[in-house]
Amino acid sequence: TSEELFPAIPAFLPGLPEGSSPNRLGLAQWLVHSSNPLTARVTVNRFWNKFFGAGLVASSENFGVQSPPPTHPELLDWLAVEFMEQGWDMKAFQKMLVMSHAYRQSSVMTAESLEKDPQNTLLSRGPRFRLQGEMIRDNALALSGLLTRTVGGPPVKPYQPDGLWLELAGGASLNNPYQRDTGDKLYRRSMYIFRKRTVPPPQMTTFDAPSWETCQVTRARTNTPLQALALLNDETYIEASRKLAERMIMEMDAPAAERLEYGFRITTGRYPTDKEQDILSEGFEAYLKEYRKDPEAAKAFLSHGDSPVDESIDTAELSAYTAVANVLLNLDETINKE
Repeated sequence: TSEELFPAIPAFLPGLPEGSSPNRLGLAQWLVHSSNPLTARVTVNRFWNKFFGAGLVASSENFGVQSPPPTHPELLDWLAVEFMEQGWDMKAFQKMLVMSHAYRQSSVMTAESLEKDPQNTLLSRGPRFRLQGEMIRDNALALSGLLTRTVGGPPVKPYQPDGLWLELAGGASLNNPYQRDTGDKLYRRSMYIFRKRTVPPPQMTTFDAPSWETCQVTRARTNTPLQALALLNDETYIEASRKLAERMIMEMDAPAAERLEYGFRITTGRYPTDKEQDILSEGFEAYLKEYRKDPEAAKAFLSHGDSPVDESIDTAELSAYTAVANVLLNLDETINKE
């Protein structure tokens, strides 16, 4: 007969807390016990990775003996203890991180910091990195006023290139074709997007969203021309540009220059420089001239997306503002955490 087995913690690890039962509740109590530093360290390192672009331990998914050592071991320990003493309050902990001096530094790189701290491992400047695909889409929808903020519910199917589902899913798609949603469902947060293993959402894939076949803690972060092309041409972002343009016009009863400045402030969080303002104004005037010459092109440009076009606004004018808004949503400062 084989040896009888019982649930227990591996012998090389500390045992269960006193009074705990060898079941799932006991395992949970063991994981978050004050004598077990690993859970808190891993958790705070992942939060740090989310806000700073890299963890104090670079391999957020691996705290094993072959992982790189933490760049700031004392800080990692202090954060872990603080997190536990806050009652594992994730909201309070994240608030503490974003209000810290390290996080609120300028991300501008000086010659001195480049020489002494090229990878910013010493936290000599604020973090700067491109947003994740879901955040880029949600940010564009929020800036345009389209974002549906409903929480919970079934997954949704937003815009997708025609034929993609059939091309990638093959015969499996014949009895289950891609039926795009309508109305507010089109503008729900990206976390609710329906995902099929063989047909990942193209918007998310373009911006390095991983496959959901396996858990992936750390994402790759690339910068490719395809990403700029998606932001300039994808239906989601053209429609968001149109609605942002409507905001610029309807919320600012002012000359074009002030409306353009308003759009720049919405997307970047700062005022444009004189040079940037001149570029925006010159671009707007050029677009306006072209769309006044070709009203059909202006009308076609505004036709993307299911949301209604504000008919009270001159078509050529709205198209010109939409073109500028499209550029604003593609700015480095709009899609990067500065």
